Amino acid sequence: MRRSLSAVVAVTVAVALALPALASPDGPPVKVVTVNPPGPAGGSGPGAVPTRPTTSLPSGLVVVIENPPQEDRALDLRALDNPFISGVALQIRWRDIEPVQGKPDWSKLDQLFAAAGSSKKWVQLLIFPGFFAPAWALAGAKTELFAIQYGPGKGTVEPLPMPWDGVYLSHWFAFLKQLGDRYGTSPAFRVVAAAGPTSVSAEFTLPGTPTDVQTWRKDAYTPRKYIGAWQQVFHVVAADFPHQYISLSLGVGLRINDQGNIDAREPMRTRQAIIDQGIALLGRRFAFQDSNLDGTARPGQGPRGADLVIGYSGRTITGFQLRTSCELNSGDMGVQGDPPLALRRSIDNGMVRNNAGQHVNYLEIYEPDVLADEMQPVLRYGASLFAR
Repeated sequence: MRRSLSAVVAVTVAVALALPALASPDGPPVKVVTVNPPGPAGGSGPGAVPTRPTTSLPSGLVVVIENPPQEDRALDLRALDNPFISGVALQIRWRDIEPVQGKPDWSKLDQLFAAAGSSKKWVQLLIFPGFFAPAWALAGAKTELFAIQYGPGKGTVEPLPMPWDGVYLSHWFAFLKQLGDRYGTSPAFRVVAAAGPTSVSAEFTLPGTPTDVQTWRKDAYTPRKYIGAWQQVFHVVAADFPHQYISLSLGVGLRINDQGNIDAREPMRTRQAIIDQGIALLGRRFAFQDSNLDGTARPGQGPRGADLVIGYSGRTITGFQLRTSCELNSGDMGVQGDPPLALRRSIDNGMVRNNAGQHVNYLEIYEPDVLADEMQPVLRYGASLFAR
């Protein structure tokens, strides 16, 4: 049964009170598992959630569509007609859907789901809160001014809610309930991104320059609070989207330990704790992806996170999103002046098999690359790798 809007805050508080100690007073953080890991038949026992989505596995090449921020024009969905594309991932800001509290504008999502249904493409929703939460959702929440780290608007100073702030999260959870109620039973809707304790995208990244870290220390950031916020998100998203897979896009924590001291080991400890609890809670519904794939260093030769995701292939759903468009930024993607080669190398890097002989389930490519005529032979090649 779905929770009422009035119950969202109560769920948030109840989950927070149920959190275990994530670190001992005198030692480093430890892995967090607060639910019974699902068995072969799916989740069971206290805290367990459904682990068998009713949709098919997310697989194949996926086109990434970016919604023009705060623009009224319709989405450009021509790429959904491409025969080499199996799915569509929409990147859209929360404040562009719900500028007025409780009155979301579903027009672009309605357009997306209609086009996906007619073209027989599956859908992933990547909705960005954090910096892009509507102003009303920040009223009464603890915020801090930071510069946007990457992507559109890079360097712009915006208010960012504290990832664990209860006021902010309760508004976000209320929005997710509305989203699930409207689209949760759509047969095209296959993946929803876990987000909330995020900043500029669905990746679990936070502003992390030395100056930013000092600001976080002043605001009493701890890994315990950050990991606890992610645990709340996993619980709520799992309940509101029982038929979907839930993606977590790779990031790291901050260089701050639970005693408030600088600790260079903490980012990776925090990262692993978030991944572990996502797998423990979501079971077969967990989709682990890295959104920074390019055509430069092959897996095994660089620290971009590709190796980590590839290592999980076969154990859970895995995927990649290209860092940017090869057509528009071929140099950044590894081959200056040759977009098709940059895309080919990126696909090859993403489709490397791990020691168990498994490769990722899906690979996300930006819309300009899918629309360009010169890219069609490369897309055909990429699709053939999944067909095998």
